[in-house]
Amino acid sequence: MTQSQAATAAPSGPVPTMFEAIVRQLAVTATYNKGTVLLAPHVLYTRHDEIYVDATTLERDGKPPREEKVGTFKLDGLGNPAITDRRFVPSALFEPAAEKYEGVTLMAVERA
Repeated sequence: MTQSQAATAAPSGPVPTMFEAIVRQLAVTATYNKGTVLLAPHVLYTRHDEIYVDATTLERDGKPPREEKVGTFKLDGLGNPAITDRRFVPSALFEPAAEKYEGVTLMAVERA
């Protein structure tokens, strides 16, 4: 199998995209509230049978945020998520042991 065949055989869609971004610690671009965001996804989890991603926003419409924070995004609300080549370091603000993730985490970043 060639590399291009492997790429086309790989799962696609929002969930596999976020899984790969989290594992490889690569930022994701997406459309959110009619704007473009660049996110560093930290955890993918479920709540009320919906999938959510907690991420830090690296850019919104090409501009960095005023302050770093971990935001919650409903995966269905992120349009056309795509992995970028931009690496990120997990935020010190991310608390993987937080109660809201207990028993519902699908994938989370690993700290070195």
